[in-house]
Amino acid sequence: MGLFSFLREKFSKKPRDERQDSYEKGLRKSRAAFADRLKELSKRYGKASGAYFEELEEILIEADVGVSLTLRLVQGLMEKARKEGIEDTTRLNEELVDLMFLGYVGEGKIENEIHFAPEGPTVLLMTGVNGVGKTTTIAKLALRYQGMGKKVMLVAGDTFRAGAREQLSIWAERLSCPIVLGKEGADPASLCYEGAERALKEGIDLLIVDTAGRLQTKQNLMAELSKMRKVLGKIIPGAPHETFLVIDATTGQNGVSQAKAFEEATPLTGIVITKMDGTSKGGIILSIRDEIGVPVRFIGLGERMEDLREFDLEEYLHALLLAHE
Repeated sequence: MGLFSFLREKFSKKPRDERQDSYEKGLRKSRAAFADRLKELSKRYGKASGAYFEELEEILIEADVGVSLTLRLVQGLMEKARKEGIEDTTRLNEELVDLMFLGYVGEGKIENEIHFAPEGPTVLLMTGVNGVGKTTTIAKLALRYQGMGKKVMLVAGDTFRAGAREQLSIWAERLSCPIVLGKEGADPASLCYEGAERALKEGIDLLIVDTAGRLQTKQNLMAELSKMRKVLGKIIPGAPHETFLVIDATTGQNGVSQAKAFEEATPLTGIVITKMDGTSKGGIILSIRDEIGVPVRFIGLGERMEDLREFDLEEYLHALLLAHE
């Protein structure tokens, strides 16, 4: 059974829940720009042809799947059609889903929840340019893990952007979450030191460290992040255990460029995609995975605190391609 048929059968039997509703609502714009166009393309051609594959390529690129991945997907689909004698375009659309799934998963299932250290605090370093929703994402993650019974502490390490400390402080107060604050322009590494020391003393499970969204040059960014990582690791062995990059889905391929730049500056363990409900280009998830090899761990599907969801590839593909069939 192909993935397309598997997803259709699985979700037809699966009781609807809040997560499925959240995915379907959050990917409504992307579904209209991708799945609906695929169906229309299939109806228009019926049988495989050069024109069909050309238009399919266009749809994938416009959905932000990325040029290099799009070319490989279409080439793989053409080869499969030739080897297996597949002409029906509806069937080819379904085979495309299999190729998308296999390309994302690669060597196996991805565990998206934060991997907690066996002993002591787990440290999560949050990176991303200004304006992507990093502060709100930190708050949503804090609430998520508080709900799992974890003791969470925040470190306001973005001391360069006006208002960053205040915003994070407001969220900390709302969440009744301890926070390490410094003066505007203070050395972020010194705050990391204070945060790590406090986390050890106060029995904190998860220490979430905010970082500057923009420094003058990539070299400055690399130096600052390197210094923060070194200080954290000195106090808490293995820290930071996770480094997430927050990307705004509405920025499209610019978000992929940001991911490449940050991956050069610091090793990333995961991507958080925000504002998926505001874009029609849902393919950015596949593009980022392909371009930098880092999985999407969480996905923002709306403005509510609970709309930050653990990324589920099956839920994503179903909501993008099969919902409301």
